[in-house]
Amino acid sequence: MGTQATTHDDLRAAAVQIVRALAAGGHVAYLAGGCVRDRLMGLDPTDYDIATDARPEQVQKLFRQAHYVGESFGVMLVRQHGHLIHVATFRTDGVYSDGRHPDSVTFSDAEHDAARRDFTINGLFEDPLTDTIIDHVGGRADLDARSIRAIGLPEARLREDGLRMLRAVRFAARFEFAIEEATADAIRTAAAAGLLRGVSRERIGEELKRMLTHPSRAKAAWELQDLELDHAVLDGAHRLVAPTRLGRLPDDAPYSTALAAWLLDRSQPDDESPSDRALRWSRALLLSNADQHGLCRSLEIHDTLSGSWPRLGIAAQKRLAAQPEFEQALLILAGSDQETAVEVRGRVRELARTDLAPPPLITGDDLIDVGLAPGPAFRTVLDAVYDAQLEGGLGNRAEALALARAIADSDGPAAAGG
Repeated sequence: MGTQATTHDDLRAAAVQIVRALAAGGHVAYLAGGCVRDRLMGLDPTDYDIATDARPEQVQKLFRQAHYVGESFGVMLVRQHGHLIHVATFRTDGVYSDGRHPDSVTFSDAEHDAARRDFTINGLFEDPLTDTIIDHVGGRADLDARSIRAIGLPEARLREDGLRMLRAVRFAARFEFAIEEATADAIRTAAAAGLLRGVSRERIGEELKRMLTHPSRAKAAWELQDLELDHAVLDGAHRLVAPTRLGRLPDDAPYSTALAAWLLDRSQPDDESPSDRALRWSRALLLSNADQHGLCRSLEIHDTLSGSWPRLGIAAQKRLAAQPEFEQALLILAGSDQETAVEVRGRVRELARTDLAPPPLITGDDLIDVGLAPGPAFRTVLDAVYDAQLEGGLGNRAEALALARAIADSDGPAAAGG
């Protein structure tokens, strides 16, 4: 805890030092946006942005190590005591014809810079040298009211970048704020008009991942549904359902587990199979191979736990319980059927007394050593021997080799060597 606090203090100190250097050079410079919002809420900012009237070339004169990260937007990256701080020139944005970036920017002042931002709680500035908050957009009042409100006309802010609809949901869920009525209405209208179609699937997927990997994931899911954004985000039908399983996951549940839980929450009897829907979600959200595998495998194991698990043999149960996604599937099951989940956990404890996944007593090399010919039958033989080991029928390597030879002989001469 002390180390974390020290890191936050060091990060702020680095940002304040940059502000001080800019001020000493005759410039106006403020901490800006999320770092101001978080500090006013009693949270530790994870990064700091600075807004200033200094032009990029002036910033570079003061900080020789500064380099451009958004030259056309006047954004520089300054390294200070090992920390990287964004320093941006106050600006007014032109038209957003690509639905993400302004076609042009005009360097301006703090008031105009605040007016171009998305939500009032993100439009605050702080002068750390005088401990003063500069509020041109009513952000402090909205923080006090626990409200997410677009700066200016909500429709204009959303047309500039449709992803702001999802950002509004993320902020509302994370901070337990309400989305102000006019802003919420504008989001519903924009969603119905298909505004998210102009946003890349990659950006949508990244934003959803930020929502579903946070403890507030269930509120975020409900907001997405309530604002009718779920259809465009998930490439499926709009549904307003209680995200029960999703809300009962532990805080640190992985993204793929959260997706699987929400998919099951949204399931209806006439739906396509969960596996088919999982593949559609994977395409819609551009999931990584690892996340797609985790989603699909968690659903498959959940289906087994909900149905055929009690009828599986010892080896099959052990093999399933040893898989990385088993615990995640069990967490999802606990969100809807606690009794069955408790029974499964009890059974796994019993199985674990004789080791769920012991090292195999023999390998393919051992089969070759005893004269078996390599080929497709190897896997069948090794799986059968390992199942016997899991069930407790083998005590040592010699017994395992004897069983392997017997299985190979029963399969005919093709499986055996000379």
